[in-house]
Amino acid sequence: MEIARLSVETKWLLLCSSVNRIRGGGNGAQAHESFQGCNKTVPSSLTAQILQFDGELILMSLGQELAPHLPFLRRYARALTGSQAHGDAFVRATLEAIVAKPDEFPRDVDPRLGLYKTFHAIWSTANIEEGEEPSQSPTGAEGIAHARLSRITPLSRQALLLTSLEGFSSDDTAFLIGASPQDVDSLVAEALEEIERQTLADVLIIEDEPIIAMDIETIVRDLGHNVTGVAVTRDEAVAQARQNPPGLVLADIQLADDSSGIDAVKDILAEFSVPVIFITAFPERLLTGTRPEPTFLITKPFQRSTVKAAIAQALFFDAATVPAA
Repeated sequence: MEIARLSVETKWLLLCSSVNRIRGGGNGAQAHESFQGCNKTVPSSLTAQILQFDGELILMSLGQELAPHLPFLRRYARALTGSQAHGDAFVRATLEAIVAKPDEFPRDVDPRLGLYKTFHAIWSTANIEEGEEPSQSPTGAEGIAHARLSRITPLSRQALLLTSLEGFSSDDTAFLIGASPQDVDSLVAEALEEIERQTLADVLIIEDEPIIAMDIETIVRDLGHNVTGVAVTRDEAVAQARQNPPGLVLADIQLADDSSGIDAVKDILAEFSVPVIFITAFPERLLTGTRPEPTFLITKPFQRSTVKAAIAQALFFDAATVPAA
């Protein structure tokens, strides 16, 4: 069976695997195979059928190198598009492109850089060219984003997210978006200024650690937003949301009484439509791509610039935010 004839999903599983064949003596080869895919498995018989090549050891390492970075690429894609579904679709398209032409994957840079570079190649070909109008006016969150995107360039938002949310240096960001490091710095400043001009919100903070809560509150107020309250338990968060409906929620996951910030957010979203940013020390647990997950996620310990970028992006897609004067 030729690899080229397999489905994209199967080929990606193989790309994420390493298979060891141990040859024996006699007329036939005795083999022991171990297979580990990207959280999935393939029957060993299929693995042996595909990966046999004159009985030699075959190691497919590219998938293993990229797998740890996929949760964070999902985070970036979701923040860029404002949607889990759209963001994950771009990530899937990126993986399909890598599987289709693995030889074209950038191997002269760090694997994470190569992964994000491939993503940007997919992203750039999917966006509307400058000056081109969409065939029909978008609605909902897409319509909100379209209206605001008309006042800010995609490159500025990419530069902001790559540096502030993903932690890339100006040099690496320049490589990813095809600009100079000096241009990246200018683009980041431009994006922050424009987004801050466009949005204001009432913010509910759900955080049980006083120092962290105070730090987040300072960041929120410095951005010009109003803090409606700081809750430390699930019940307190829901009560405060009912008393003062927020325009944005910043939520920790583990709360003071061992209740869950996730459950608090579910209760709030059952009554209000509001963007949410989760804060956690274990982001990969919420970025598996297998269930409804947060679009915006901040990793603890966080940088102030990361919080600012996430807030700006969350409000960017929200209709309830009030354009600043």
